[in-house]
Amino acid sequence: MTTTSDLLRALVEAVIPADGLPSAAETGVAEAVVALLAAERPEWQPRLDAELAHVKAAALAGGGSFTALDDAGRLAVLDALVDDPDHRWFCTLVGDLYYADPATPGSAAPAVWDSVGWRRGVSVDDVDTSVLDLPASSFARPEALADAYDAVVIGAGAGGGVAAAELAASGRRVLLVERGDWPSTASLGRDHLRTPRASTGLDPLTGPRGFDDPRTVALGIPRQVWPGDGAWGANAMTVGGGTRIYGAQAWRFSPDDFAMATRYGVPEGSALADWPITYDDLEPYYSRAEVELGVSGAAGGDPWAGPRTVDYPMPPVHETVQSRLLADGARALGWSTVPVPLLVNSRPYNGRAACVHCAQCIGFACPVDAKTGTHNTALRRALATGLCTLLPSARVERLVTDLFGRVVGVALVGGTGAAVWRATVSTGEVVLSAGAIESARLLLASACDSEPDGLGNGTDQVGRHLQAHLYAGASALFPTDVVDLVGPGPAIATCDFRHGNDGIVGGGMLANEFVPTPGLTRRYLTEVGFIPPHGLDAVRGLREQSARMVRVMGPFHEVTSTDSRVRLDPSVVDGHGNAVVALSGALHAEDLRGQAFMAERAAEWLTASGAARVRQMRLGSLTSGPSAGQHQAGTCRMGTDPARSVTDPYGRVWGHDNLRVVDASTHVTNGGVNPVLTVLANALRVAEHMVRGATTGASAQSSWPGSWAVPMSHER
Repeated sequence: MTTTSDLLRALVEAVIPADGLPSAAETGVAEAVVALLAAERPEWQPRLDAELAHVKAAALAGGGSFTALDDAGRLAVLDALVDDPDHRWFCTLVGDLYYADPATPGSAAPAVWDSVGWRRGVSVDDVDTSVLDLPASSFARPEALADAYDAVVIGAGAGGGVAAAELAASGRRVLLVERGDWPSTASLGRDHLRTPRASTGLDPLTGPRGFDDPRTVALGIPRQVWPGDGAWGANAMTVGGGTRIYGAQAWRFSPDDFAMATRYGVPEGSALADWPITYDDLEPYYSRAEVELGVSGAAGGDPWAGPRTVDYPMPPVHETVQSRLLADGARALGWSTVPVPLLVNSRPYNGRAACVHCAQCIGFACPVDAKTGTHNTALRRALATGLCTLLPSARVERLVTDLFGRVVGVALVGGTGAAVWRATVSTGEVVLSAGAIESARLLLASACDSEPDGLGNGTDQVGRHLQAHLYAGASALFPTDVVDLVGPGPAIATCDFRHGNDGIVGGGMLANEFVPTPGLTRRYLTEVGFIPPHGLDAVRGLREQSARMVRVMGPFHEVTSTDSRVRLDPSVVDGHGNAVVALSGALHAEDLRGQAFMAERAAEWLTASGAARVRQMRLGSLTSGPSAGQHQAGTCRMGTDPARSVTDPYGRVWGHDNLRVVDASTHVTNGGVNPVLTVLANALRVAEHMVRGATTGASAQSSWPGSWAVPMSHER
């Protein structure tokens, strides 16, 4: 009698058969799948059962059992299932395990990496990364909290890290609360399955993690989703936030990005509006962020860029084989190009090393600390003052108000099961930087007698205008090898299409992609049909095409709508008993039109650069629901009219002078480029405004360059 285990092993072997290297069955992928589902993803079991049932049925239709078929017969069965979503999911899972890092059960690395010509370069195994970790003394324990602080900052990512540093430097006693913890640099430099970039559906090491944090999403009918689901709308939740493992593209928004409604009008069904500030208002803080934190780049080449008052402090990080090919293609098309600006050191800067060009950048911690985030700049500066208390693994359940509705404290919670703890601390000021979804949730969850629908929500604006970025691009195969594995990867971009596109509202930037891992390369080749999802042709295709594949991708500027929003779902609670986030809304038709336009431009660029085969890609456009991905923004938009906004131009929540928002929640629109530099710059602007209010106009601007280079003790 054939058992399910026999069938699973036979299926795994058919997906990745032996071809000079062991098959996936021989490396233990079948057992790894069973263990993974049991330990981390039991909700995947029905999908695995469906795949096995489909395979059984297809084999029986051919006159036998799958395990009894020869290789040709098994391949015929799988070919019949090639368009089945469960089958493609299963093939991807098998490939993710087989091509993952050597510590992953079922992996054939490093031999399989050699077969596709991939290498890490310098990795966390080659250097002592323990010196890069924040020492244990940096982190507070709940029982050591004071009863009161001058300011509480919620979220230790881009905006919160900068705000905490500026406020502590001004002499305030600051409590910085972070929902996530501090995974070691070593742990963030190895795992190919649990990085946000991998999109495996497993909980990333940088969070969010666990089954205690469901959300509901209106996809026709509301359904519950968990952090591993793309519809959950995940941002990294760790000390340093996304800046610890991001790709670090450091673009400025253009002047037109701040005045979208003036330039384009307001499309029907959208909520497109101008910012209450201009590029000129933010330019000094862009300059501060670039110099104080450290950005590598070169001015010029972006026809939509605003004027600059300072040059980049470092030259571009690198040139690659791909960037040279794409530069030739752009010239043939008459397009301009620019090196991709990166929060990555191209030379030693601020006491940290230069980039070593490894093949593991986005999704991973930098093994030499060349990638700039708040964890190795702003947070270290804040802690060095002795006035900042950093509390990880804790959540703010609600903002506490007094009888007059004034914010006077925060209610904290942490731990699980019998170890759950709660505390309330008093504060004179609160700064929200928990991400667009969680910052809106906190305001809504903090309802009081004077504001029964949530703080700052008297006009029903909190949570509206949720947006992120649709992505458009193309994948291509070149006739010869063009992958040199020189990281981070993005080295050239065209910004010609950020605006000025006939019949299109807004636009975006296109750049060559980050160096992918072998498993991600397999996904990329499969998703556009360059290789099949299973069989010898998939194994050999990956081996032959890995070094010939180039992807050009970029974000598109969404127009926003009032119906894409964050609310609370009181019928569903998280592990601490609090109402969870409910997401609803959909992309606007103009966004989809613009995305298609940009995909066409990406394909045109690759073709002009000499690609032999090109396939367009439109990421995120085939699913319903709101746009709420890694660049989420807009739920607490800033403005001058309380009836149409949540904060004033300085991030103050209307009606609450001591409550500010410094993350991308305040973005009225989110640009056609990565928004992190705008978050950093605006956090500097808002924090300076807070400090000036307490110092009768004295500027909080620190001297630069290099003012955030803070040596840290690593005693444990």
